[in-house]
Amino acid sequence: MRVLVVEDQATLAEGLRLGLEAEGIAVDVALNGTDGLWRTREGSYDAVVLDIMLPGMSGYAVCRAMREGGDWTPVIMLTAKDGEWDQVEALDTGADDYLTKPFSFVVLLARLRALVRRGARERPVVLEAGDLRVDPASRSVHRGDTEIELTSREFAVLEFLMRRVGQVVTKREVLDGVWNDDFEGDPNIVEVYVRHLRNKVDRPFGRESIVTMRGAGYRMEARGG
Repeated sequence: MRVLVVEDQATLAEGLRLGLEAEGIAVDVALNGTDGLWRTREGSYDAVVLDIMLPGMSGYAVCRAMREGGDWTPVIMLTAKDGEWDQVEALDTGADDYLTKPFSFVVLLARLRALVRRGARERPVVLEAGDLRVDPASRSVHRGDTEIELTSREFAVLEFLMRRVGQVVTKREVLDGVWNDDFEGDPNIVEVYVRHLRNKVDRPFGRESIVTMRGAGYRMEARGG
């Protein structure tokens, strides 16, 4: 196994290197995000241990750049203790797992071995409807060459519809797929988010990709409107 450790705390980085090498693992170390990303592009690794708070560029930026470049090497991100939102963002930017500091070395080792056994994931397929493209890997949306900024919930609703192009989906199905089975709020919240999406991905481009099927639900047009 060959592992890249990207950690700016030199003492911790050296401790991880010595511990992993004692387990027969080859280790490279980068002390900042810029060097870490360069090493992922120049070398071949079975896994990457990636801190979030790094000089040069953050762990989030490194992981996102790896995924956008088609590199799906397993990544374990090191997050702040009790950093709940750090953990959420780590997973959203493409990390496979995370550990909160301080962490147990034996747990890190076990998780590394588990990730390597699974191997690198394949890049998720880019979803397309005409010139409307949704990339689940980078969480980006484009209409032609124009990138469209969406909130996390707007993105989730659009992705749900794009995965069912040409199909009629009910409000309940959208709620269950994007919110959860226990949602007890106003189901008309779906209408609100569909309206937001139309104002961002359709109307500025003169399109009508999200069609309302009266009494039934919504359908994403295969040609993107």
